[in-house]
Amino acid sequence: MSLFSRLFDFIGETASTAFSGVVEAVYTVFAGDPETRRNVAFSVAVIALSAKMAKADGIVAPEEVRAFQDIFTIPEAEAQNVARLYNLAKQDVAGYDVYAQRVAGMCGSGHANCAMLEDVLDGLFHIAKADGVIHEKELDFIAHVAEIFRIDETHFARILARHVHPDGIDPYAVLGLAPATPFDEVKKRYRELASESHPDRLRARGVPEEFLRLANDRMAALNEAYSVIEKARVAA
Repeated sequence: MSLFSRLFDFIGETASTAFSGVVEAVYTVFAGDPETRRNVAFSVAVIALSAKMAKADGIVAPEEVRAFQDIFTIPEAEAQNVARLYNLAKQDVAGYDVYAQRVAGMCGSGHANCAMLEDVLDGLFHIAKADGVIHEKELDFIAHVAEIFRIDETHFARILARHVHPDGIDPYAVLGLAPATPFDEVKKRYRELASESHPDRLRARGVPEEFLRLANDRMAALNEAYSVIEKARVAA
């Protein structure tokens, strides 16, 4: 029996009306397997945030559903049950802060600017911009989640710069540096961020395999930022 099938069998019909019951049940169903419990709890919480993110502007667009599927590769055996969870959670945006708090509690460090929680924010941005524009309500949603995650303003600005750049990418904002930063420091910062974003590092900090696609997107943004700065410095 698949993981989510076990979960739904335990919850029964209550899962059709109360998503909170799903989250609570994870800790009971997988009590004897802490690693599986953590992975399933993380996945359930992120499914909830992703669905509620898509609903934040009032419409769940097909592009947003596909974007969710891009970063959450679902085994065929789990597809029906994951769809049930997603559809249940997307009914409205009420209660998303509860799931954000649960995801935040899964960060092993317990400190601000947790790398794993930054991965989750990248996923939410990926979904928000799937229909071609990040709506104000979606941005407010993500910003509030970031506050719950204890992502400080400076750190959030760097994450935001990777995803929102209507006037063109600001390479220094992506790297979190001032334009006057010496190139040696730019190179050092780029290498640090690239190392943190490597898929192996994501695995090491407990990010499920489904979300490793985000590492490639982040690396692309970092590479572009560094390339723009390098070319500008060489031309100067």
